[in-house]
Amino acid sequence: MPELPDVTVYVEQLRTRLVGHALTKLELFNPFILRTVEPSVASFAGLEVVGVRRIGKRVVLVFAGEQFAVIHLMIAGRLHWRPPGTKLPRKRTLLGFHFDDGILQLTEAGTKRRASLHLVAGEAALADHDPGGLDVYRLSSAGFAQRLRARNHTLKRALTDPRIFDGIGNAYSDEILHAAKLSPITWTSRLSDEEVARLHATCKAQLEAWTERLRERCGVEFPTKVTAFLPDMAVHGKYGRPCPVCGVAVQRIVYAARETNYCPGCQTGGKLLADRSLSRLLKKDWPRSLEALETYKAQRRDS
Repeated sequence: MPELPDVTVYVEQLRTRLVGHALTKLELFNPFILRTVEPSVASFAGLEVVGVRRIGKRVVLVFAGEQFAVIHLMIAGRLHWRPPGTKLPRKRTLLGFHFDDGILQLTEAGTKRRASLHLVAGEAALADHDPGGLDVYRLSSAGFAQRLRARNHTLKRALTDPRIFDGIGNAYSDEILHAAKLSPITWTSRLSDEEVARLHATCKAQLEAWTERLRERCGVEFPTKVTAFLPDMAVHGKYGRPCPVCGVAVQRIVYAARETNYCPGCQTGGKLLADRSLSRLLKKDWPRSLEALETYKAQRRDS
């Protein structure tokens, strides 16, 4: 799912293309993409775009008269900028915003249709689409600590909960926790003041660094390769590969469709975190350290 750095770059690129241009047609290729009834699709024709915003992981097109189009990409949704007059393929296209200078196309990979469009009238109605997470850039150290400790969660859950913090998801939470040298399963109530301050500083530094990298990669072009698995990430999506800091093999915790990646050497003092599926299967044979894991692998090879 596109997260804060990806959505920020989307928003910046859309501002340069859309602000000051009027919508000529909103074309829906899949009726399930639209999750609202009022205002109508037809009422947006001819409206000028006066801004583009980000709400969490959502892209918001701001039209004249306090009319808004709220786009939630979910996991597999992606935005594309096409030249005017382009014929959009029906197979993967969910919708197209047509302007005189181009077409904003929304596609979604796979067969599940999770991406959504809400058409909204008025700032009060728009506020209903804000999950409530706070922006780590705008929080003071004390404010961040208060927010983090308000509920007792694991660090991974706290960072990725859109009701707690704004725009951080699975990928960048892995990178943040690795850079902060903190275990993803540490409870927020057990963090020292120094660890909380370090986490806050790392959140801002990592999100800023990744946003700048994505800006540099696309330049003046519209983003075309938005992915949660980037080659220069330290741990996310790098299971089994050496950590770029200490060289220890990156490990993972798999739960449902979500995977948490971490480095035992940098984050857990060499301890392996129990993967729910494997630890249930292996029970008392679950290796608790890197050395025990290597012994287990050797025994499996020799058997």
